[in-house]
Amino acid sequence: MYSDILLGFERALSMDALLFCFIGVTVGTFVGVLPGVGALAAVSLCLPLTYYLDPTIAMIMLAGIFYGAQYGSSTASILLNVPGTVTAAVTALDGYPMAQQGRAGLALFVTTICSFVGGTIAIVLMMGFTPVIASAALSFSSAEYFLIMALGLALASTISTGSQFKSLAMVALGLTLGLVGTDLNSGVSRFTFGRIELYDGISLVPIAMGLFGVAEILNSIGGSGSRTPQTGKISFRSMMPTRAEWRTIVKPTLRGTAIGTVIGALPGSGATVATFMAYAVEKRQSKTPERFGKGAIEGIAAPEAANNSAVQAAFIPTLSLGIPGDALMAFLLGAMMIHGIVPGPRFLTDQPEMFWGLVGSFWVGNVLLLVLNIPLIGVWIKMLSIPYNILFPAMLFFICIGVYSIDYQVFDIALVVGFGLIGLVMNHLGYPPAPLLLGFILGPMMEEHFKRALLMSRGSFSIFWERPISVVLLLLLLALVLMSLRTALMALLPTSKPKKDGK
Repeated sequence: MYSDILLGFERALSMDALLFCFIGVTVGTFVGVLPGVGALAAVSLCLPLTYYLDPTIAMIMLAGIFYGAQYGSSTASILLNVPGTVTAAVTALDGYPMAQQGRAGLALFVTTICSFVGGTIAIVLMMGFTPVIASAALSFSSAEYFLIMALGLALASTISTGSQFKSLAMVALGLTLGLVGTDLNSGVSRFTFGRIELYDGISLVPIAMGLFGVAEILNSIGGSGSRTPQTGKISFRSMMPTRAEWRTIVKPTLRGTAIGTVIGALPGSGATVATFMAYAVEKRQSKTPERFGKGAIEGIAAPEAANNSAVQAAFIPTLSLGIPGDALMAFLLGAMMIHGIVPGPRFLTDQPEMFWGLVGSFWVGNVLLLVLNIPLIGVWIKMLSIPYNILFPAMLFFICIGVYSIDYQVFDIALVVGFGLIGLVMNHLGYPPAPLLLGFILGPMMEEHFKRALLMSRGSFSIFWERPISVVLLLLLLALVLMSLRTALMALLPTSKPKKDGK
């Protein structure tokens, strides 16, 4: 293992890896700073550009965009009170009041330092836990793989915010979209409606760009042309915390890192749950909870550490089991498959240079983000003044160009527009798009393992409860489904109102 680690770090420190890691984290920070864009739109937009790169370099760049956006998303929330992502909304609770008090530099510095610490600790844990989980998963059969993927989808729908019934509906829709195309076993075309372009199935890029890129842009297009950031006077001296402030942020940073690492490693939970939980924990254990929401520095340190540690920990189930934790992890998983990489336990043993090279690039990327974010705060502030009427049409143009460049088909542009309109309607009706993408990515793999398991058992369904691990996974899956159905039914039942005056 040590030789594989050294081999991976040698790959991560090569000139081409350093260059594309730098490009990835810079683009990610830029996208994170701009409110209303989102990391998934940026990753899907850049995916066609990586087709001509080495697979390891391509994944280093795409992952850099992913965790770079987490660093940058806090800037707009602190200076404008406009969170670029859901996770940055927690930072805005205390970050924007600090900016109004003239402590914007301190708030930005604390977010950068705490993000670096949280991400670094999570990378260490990922290096230790991912090989252990992957080695244990090598004993799994197709039945266990099917059940654990189904469990991941159930977790994604039950843990996600909002209505669980709507999340389950989106998972079912994603599974249905994954069936489009030619069946590999029988050669029969399914749900193609006579369109030759659909014989190979729907591409991942149009769905992701439409649901998360075009839909978000259309949703934000009614926003104001520009905003004035609450910066105050930002200098290096104003950014540095005092000794008392250093002591104040140490424990919240460590607590947030622990919460983010545990929550981030669970499929379906992601950084959103981790940041809200870290903020709630800090507020509950504080001796002065009334300070929260008015510029408490702990209200920034804990969520930022939890956010970035959860982002890095989300790679543990993705790389070790091939099960994505959220929509962006699902997209990165799909990008790996497009580049000919088979995710799962054998990924670590068959391609150790790529796995450890990717892990080594996380270290490099976190250091680059630490170096980039503090000196370039002034640049990010100026970029916040870009008018939306210039930014959004340019992004729509590049989205269409990026989709067309994959297969050179106008049909793909029509798909992007169609999924963008669907995503806009879904946003207004409260249907989350992330479970749909998870279902679309995992659906074909679940079908493959389901058919393989039945072939092994000669058509007998008993293979799904013959082994102890299968029984445990099946019981967990049934419990999650029953819990989600109970919650959905309770939400549909009318609540009884309390009687007044004894009547």
